[in-house]
Amino acid sequence: MSGMHVAFDLSFTHTEGRWARPGSWVGRAFPDVRMFQEIAVTAERAGMHLLFFGDGSGIPDTWRGSIDPAVEWGVQWPRQDMSPFIAAMAGVTRDIGFGLTYSSTFMHPFYVARLLNSLDHVTAGRIAFNVVASSRSADAANYGFDQLLEHGLRYERMEEFVEVCQALWDSVPAEAIVMDRETGRFADPSKVAAIGHEGQFFKVKGPLSTMPSPQGRPVLVQAGNSPRGVAASAKFADVVFGFGGAVASQQRHRRMLDEALAAEGRDPRQVGILWATQVIVGRTEDEARTRRDAVLEFWSEDAVGAYISHNAGFDFSRVPERIVLGELAEQIRAAQASPGGFVGSLIDECGPDHEISRAEFFEHGWRSATGLDHSAIGTPAQVADQLEENFAATGSRGGYMFTTPLATPSGLADIAELLVPELGRRGVLAPRTPGGLLRENLRA
Repeated sequence: MSGMHVAFDLSFTHTEGRWARPGSWVGRAFPDVRMFQEIAVTAERAGMHLLFFGDGSGIPDTWRGSIDPAVEWGVQWPRQDMSPFIAAMAGVTRDIGFGLTYSSTFMHPFYVARLLNSLDHVTAGRIAFNVVASSRSADAANYGFDQLLEHGLRYERMEEFVEVCQALWDSVPAEAIVMDRETGRFADPSKVAAIGHEGQFFKVKGPLSTMPSPQGRPVLVQAGNSPRGVAASAKFADVVFGFGGAVASQQRHRRMLDEALAAEGRDPRQVGILWATQVIVGRTEDEARTRRDAVLEFWSEDAVGAYISHNAGFDFSRVPERIVLGELAEQIRAAQASPGGFVGSLIDECGPDHEISRAEFFEHGWRSATGLDHSAIGTPAQVADQLEENFAATGSRGGYMFTTPLATPSGLADIAELLVPELGRRGVLAPRTPGGLLRENLRA
């Protein structure tokens, strides 16, 4: 694996004020499919590899037990099922891939395997499946769960979920399809077999009732950065979605993943990490700083609280006037929520024994919500310098999943039209085969 792969994370094109800032669309509003088609065409023209859609099916309600702050300020909501949008974007593009998220905690593998197979046909082999273990109570309640599954069980369910999907995708191999026009014989039944899966979480007879897809299997993406999450990544992920920010944390994630891949008998050189990286790019350094400052005006205490509480699955309004970070992490684990992410980054920065005031905690929370703790800000050349340095420091395998807090579409367009060409001129972008399979393009 060589060269830098670049993607847009389009999970939040319209939330946290992006819909209203200068440079936002006029005359169109989320979820107008033409918005996404325009973004897809722009990103493909720039030479990007992937458009990625995270997902969550609940309105954030963890902060103070209410959806009101998230609803009022558009924090992490609204969100659509993006599968039909991907089909529409595939129709106006040829080369760029699409990553779609479903929860292994709540969904059924037969349904998801069949849907992803169909989307791989619609996109001509350009689909990736981001499989997640859900840690948000708002999502769980919509699927009939009174509480979240224990952290380890979520990953056991994920691994079984993927095992079932892989068996289903393999249950109708390409060589089974005969399609002999003279005899009318469609397929060889000796090569199509039930999977007969009976596990801890799922019972699935199979086989999958579909044609084999162009890639055989979709590209598998996974984002866990806890030791248990990294172990799951090592079992099946083709690409890992990693948290940006402190280089030391990224290097630790890379080391843990390499060790886990080797233990699974897989080649660590073949599994890249796409680091979540927020970008604010301007034609001049002053323009970039002005754009950064304009973003900060959006965030109120309620918006910050709703954001960080939802993403951790833990109500941070309960944080006392002073708390030790390690003790807070234990409280989060006890609630079956996620001790990684924002709090995990704080522990990496300050240590588990560090005592912090409530005011300091929310100052860090504000930085996390705004994304300024994992942002690259400056001119195209300055941001490209930062990315090149970071890419070398984190193993030179994978690349970047770009987001921006700026308005949609102007913030994304500037990344595609200013930053990505700068990376291309430097010769650091991975190649992209015209009309190629996503799996092949992400291996380049």
